[in-house]
Amino acid sequence: MRRRCCRAAEVSVIWGGVLGWGGCEARDGWVYGPSVWLRRAGPDRRYGTAVTSVEPPEHVRATFGLREVTPVSLGDWDGGWRLGDVVLSPVADHARAAWSAKVRENLSVDGLRLARPVRATDGRYVVSGWRADTFLQGTAEPRHDEVVSVSLRLHQATANLERPRFLVQPPVAPWVDVDVFVAADRAAWEAVPLRTLRGGGSPTPTSPDGQRSMELIGQLATLRKPVQTPAQLVHGDLFGTVLFDGPYTPGLSDITPYWRPAPWAAGVAVVDALAWGGADDGLMERWSDLPEWPQMLLRAVMFRLAVHALHPRSTPQAFPGLSRTADMVRLTL
Repeated sequence: MRRRCCRAAEVSVIWGGVLGWGGCEARDGWVYGPSVWLRRAGPDRRYGTAVTSVEPPEHVRATFGLREVTPVSLGDWDGGWRLGDVVLSPVADHARAAWSAKVRENLSVDGLRLARPVRATDGRYVVSGWRADTFLQGTAEPRHDEVVSVSLRLHQATANLERPRFLVQPPVAPWVDVDVFVAADRAAWEAVPLRTLRGGGSPTPTSPDGQRSMELIGQLATLRKPVQTPAQLVHGDLFGTVLFDGPYTPGLSDITPYWRPAPWAAGVAVVDALAWGGADDGLMERWSDLPEWPQMLLRAVMFRLAVHALHPRSTPQAFPGLSRTADMVRLTL
C-alpha cells in the first residue's frame, strides 16, 4: 500500500481502497474525502485549483520553454505534470497564482526550501491557466509538529508583506471555489457569523452534516473573544503543502494567502492534522504557548467547519473528525 497526504488542506489521500490516514477512501478511480472528491491524477490542494488529468497543452509547454520535454503526471502537485526540473500545474484563480509566484520568487525563509516560479518566455507567471514552478523533491508526511514549526518560520518572513487587494474582495455570485474559502474565512471572524453567506448568493447547506456544521459555527461563535495579535500575510494551507524528504530541509510548494494573525495559520494546520491527519491529541497542547492560542484554534475550526458546510464537494465522511476537533477546542477555552 502506498500512503501519503495530498496537497489539499482538508484532504489526505490513501491508495488501496481502504480507509486510512486522514479517513480517506479510494474506490472506482476516485478518492473520497475527507471533504472533497478528487481525481487520483490531481489532488485539489485549495479546493480552488482545477483538478485535471489532462496534460498541459503544447502551446503552454512551448511558452514556458518546455516544448521538447515529455510531461510526467505527478498526482500530488495540484494535478501537476513534471517536465524535467519544472512542474506545470493548472490554476483556477489567476490573481492568487500570480501573487504566489511573485512572492516565492525572492522570499527567503530559514530552514525551508521554496518552489520558485519559472516564468514564461514573455515574463508571465501564468499562461492559459497554467503556472510553472521548480520541482521540489519530497512528499507530504504526518510530521505535524514540524509543519507547525515551518509555519512559525514562514510567517516571520511574510510579516512585512502587503495585503493583496484580492483579499479584501467579498464573494461574488455565482460562487466558484475561491469564494467558498473567502466566505468560510470571514465566517470565523465577522461579528455576525455567516453574514457574508446570507448576502453573498450561496445556497444554504441542505445535507445533515452541512447543517450540523452551520449549527456548530453558531455555537462556537459565542465563545469568541477579541484578539490582539495583529493580522499579517499568512499561508492558510500548510497541511499537505509542506514536503519532506527524509532528514533534508523541508520544502514548500505554494503559498495560499490569507490576512490573519500568524498563530491562526498554525491553528489551521493543527485542526487539519487532528481532524484528518491522524495527529495525536497532544499536538494542540504542545503549541499552547503561541499567542492567544485557544482563540486562534477556535477560529481555525470555525473556518474549516464553514468550508465543509459550503463546499459543493464536501462529503459526510469528513464531518466526524471536524466535530471531534471542535470538541477538543472547546476544552481549551
